[in-house]
Amino acid sequence: MKAKVNEQVSSSKLDTFCVGLYISPSVRENVSTKGPVMITQMTKDVRAADNAATKAMAIFRLLLHDYHPRDFAISFWDGSQWPAESGSPRFTLAVRHPDALRRMLKTSANDLSLSEAYISGDLDVVGDHEAAMPMANYLMGRNWPAVTVLRIGKNLLRLPRLDRLRRKNRQAAELSGELHSIERDRQAVTYHYDVSNDFYALWLDEQMVYSCAYFEAADEDLENAQARKLDYICRKLRLRPGERLLDIGCGWGGLIIHAARKYGVNALGITLSKNQAALANQRIGRAGLEKQCRVELRDYRNLNHSNCFEKIVSVGMFEHVGESQLPLYFQHAWRLLRPGGVFLNHGIANRAIDPRPKGPTFISRYVFPDGDLVPINTTLRYAEEAGFEVRDVESLREHYTLTLRHWAERLESQRNEALQLVDEPTYRVWRLFLPGSAYGFAAGLLNLYQTVLLKPDEGRSGLPLTRKDWYLDP
Repeated sequence: MKAKVNEQVSSSKLDTFCVGLYISPSVRENVSTKGPVMITQMTKDVRAADNAATKAMAIFRLLLHDYHPRDFAISFWDGSQWPAESGSPRFTLAVRHPDALRRMLKTSANDLSLSEAYISGDLDVVGDHEAAMPMANYLMGRNWPAVTVLRIGKNLLRLPRLDRLRRKNRQAAELSGELHSIERDRQAVTYHYDVSNDFYALWLDEQMVYSCAYFEAADEDLENAQARKLDYICRKLRLRPGERLLDIGCGWGGLIIHAARKYGVNALGITLSKNQAALANQRIGRAGLEKQCRVELRDYRNLNHSNCFEKIVSVGMFEHVGESQLPLYFQHAWRLLRPGGVFLNHGIANRAIDPRPKGPTFISRYVFPDGDLVPINTTLRYAEEAGFEVRDVESLREHYTLTLRHWAERLESQRNEALQLVDEPTYRVWRLFLPGSAYGFAAGLLNLYQTVLLKPDEGRSGLPLTRKDWYLDP
């Protein structure tokens, strides 16, 4: 029988065939009992798969007809490849089976179909993930002529539907309750941040700062850049010993620990993540700072003390608030600050010229459910309507590009360790999210702003005339 198989199908194709890309496990189990009849059917299926690969390549040629220079290759399940137009490819898009095209082209409204095909393993990127993002944006934003759509559809209909085992995805977020209610926001934060403290520790810096670092040079290491960011924030706030500092969305406590240790403040951090709160308080205890700072599991809307804090900071939490809640967000911060107090708000913004996405996206389903980015002019308007005076706005866009690239590289280098802590689809979510976000900042599609807001004391700011103290060597 072995000789007969070799006459009908090459050994390399049979090997690929028998690992499950073309047939289900039940068919493989029956090969030995069905004899030549089954082998004949297998041969027909292999030939059909070869034909399917030809149709798949035709679909990509239609999809990417106007995409130049195409600096990447596309490989197919049968070993065939469409090489890059010139030179070595920056990456290879690996199409694992014919159904992958059906999944990735399910809808062109946003990035969800393409992302889900990647998360499930139907598609893969071999090489530079960030380099793949322009191609993905092109596919999502292109409007093809009707004749091209018909030709693509004709080829898609001819691709076989395959009986195979699918990898179970990381479950998309399913939140309940009123949008941006306290309980629903707790669910959203838990979905993202309570994956695993150890998972985040693999690729964040030693202090586990999960926000944009502040680089002095593009080749600086992440540890130094994150330490500089923490100190830069403290200097922007102009912290003084004995002041009361509130950190809204404090993460694993890196900023309040730094502020208490170096600036002598009394700091309260709040978060909705149980994992973050537990580890943050452990770290505070190990640092011997229990008398100066603590972290509570609390929503900012449940803090009801007026004029309680001299300084407030929010780093990387603002994106979860939602535009509908921004008036309340800034009003609440205003009430918590004493007159003359300063609020530093650090958050990602989208561009005012970009429309809001229609329907669910990769980020809203698998990364930050209910996340809501707004343009900086919208943020400043709500802050001023609450009574704040805008004292400084700084873009750190390039810094976030560098930060995300560090995170992506560190996660990639720790793949085996990561898969001991999370499943493969979860790992792939972050493997897509980090370089995708790096591309967004590098291309100017996203921005990151630190905004310094003042609650004036009858017109008195109490602030220096210049910013030179922000830039002194710490």
